[in-house]
Amino acid sequence: MSIHIDTDCVIVGGGPAGLMLAVLLLRQGLEVTVAEKHADFLRDFRGDTIHPSTQELLAEIGLLDEFLTRPHADMPRVSLSWQGTELTLADFTGLPTRRKVMTFMPQWDFLDLLADAAQRHPGFRLLRSTRIDALVREHGRVVGVTGTGLDGDVTVRAPLVVDASGRDSDVRAAAGLMPVGKAAAMDVLWFRLTKHAGEAYPFIEAGDGMIITIDRDDFFQIAHVIPAGTWTGSDDDINRMRRRVARISPRMTDAVASVTADDVHLLRVRVERLRRWYIDGMLCIGDSAHAMSPAGGVGINLAIQDAVAAARMLGPVLRVRAPEITDLRRVQRRRTWPVRVTQFMQRRLQGPLIASREAGARLPLPLRMVRDHPRLTRLTGRFVGLGARPESID
Repeated sequence: MSIHIDTDCVIVGGGPAGLMLAVLLLRQGLEVTVAEKHADFLRDFRGDTIHPSTQELLAEIGLLDEFLTRPHADMPRVSLSWQGTELTLADFTGLPTRRKVMTFMPQWDFLDLLADAAQRHPGFRLLRSTRIDALVREHGRVVGVTGTGLDGDVTVRAPLVVDASGRDSDVRAAAGLMPVGKAAAMDVLWFRLTKHAGEAYPFIEAGDGMIITIDRDDFFQIAHVIPAGTWTGSDDDINRMRRRVARISPRMTDAVASVTADDVHLLRVRVERLRRWYIDGMLCIGDSAHAMSPAGGVGINLAIQDAVAAARMLGPVLRVRAPEITDLRRVQRRRTWPVRVTQFMQRRLQGPLIASREAGARLPLPLRMVRDHPRLTRLTGRFVGLGARPESID
C-alpha cells in the first residue's frame, strides 16, 4: 500500500527544531506534515538542556505552564568543580526572561510536549516510523519527499520541504548539500551510573579532562569528554576511561568500575555547517545546517531559534505562494551569524575541555578569568542562556 499526502510544508525529522517549526506554522493556519523515522521519542543520550530563551518562546505560545508540569530540574547557574575548587561559569539570574534558569528535561518529554501541542491543530500529521530517503523534483524545484513507512511507500508533496533530520541527513545528501568544517578535537562518551539514595555529583567536574553529570532521578547520565579518535571500545580503552574518570572524580571510582564497553555510547563530535542551507523548494535547519559541539549544550537552542526564524519569515509566504530562493536565503542570512559566533567559541573551548593535567595544575586562563571577575559570569550566562541572536515569535 502507498500513502500520498499533500500539505503546505513537510518537515523531515521530529526533533526539537522540526516539531517547534511545525507548531509555529500550524499556529498560522497552515497544514504541516512531520516525518519521523523512529516509532517514538524514547531514546537515550539526547540533549536535555532547555535554555531560558527557549522557555521564553514556550511562554509566548502558551506552553510554558504545561512544560513545567513535566519532569524537570532547574539550574540558575552553571558551576564547575576543578580539582575540588567550585567555580561559577555562567549565571542566568540576571537574564531578561520570565524564567532565569537552565532547565533539564528528558528530550522525550519535551518532544511529547511539542507533539501534543501540534496535535491540537487539525492540519497536523505526524508520520512515525517513516524513513524519508529521496526528494521529488519538478522542473528543477523540490516539490516533496518520498520514503517508506509502516504501511509501505510514502509520498508527501508540499510547496516547502524543511530538513531537520540532523547531522547525518539522507535528505540533505539527496539535495547535494555538503557541510564544511574542521574535525573537532574531542569526542564524548555517554554512559549510565547507578544512583544510590542521597548520592549526588557536581554538574561539571574538570581537571584531567571533563565529566558532566545529569541526574535522572533513578540513575546518573554521564558525559565524559575525551580527545577525538581515541576510543575504539577495546579492553584497554575501557580501563583507561575508568582510571581517567576516577582521577577527575574520585567519588565515581567504585561506580565506574562496573561500566563495560557495551555500556558506552560514543558521540563523534563534529563542528561543521553548510555554506548554503537551501535549494529551490527546500531549507535545512538545526543540525542538518550546522552540527554543533556539546559544549554549552547550545545545539538545541540554536536549532529551535532556526525554527522560529523560519516560521516567522516563511509562514506568511506559504499562506500565499511557494517560497522562492530569495525567501530561503533570508532565513540563512538571519541565522548564519549566530552559528558562526557560537562555533568559533566552541572551538576555542575545546582545548580546556580535553586537556590532561596533573593534580594541582594551575587553572586554565578562561577559568581564572571567571574566578577573578565574577561579573563575567553574567555575560557567559547571557551567551549560553539566550544565544548570540535570540529569536522571538513576533
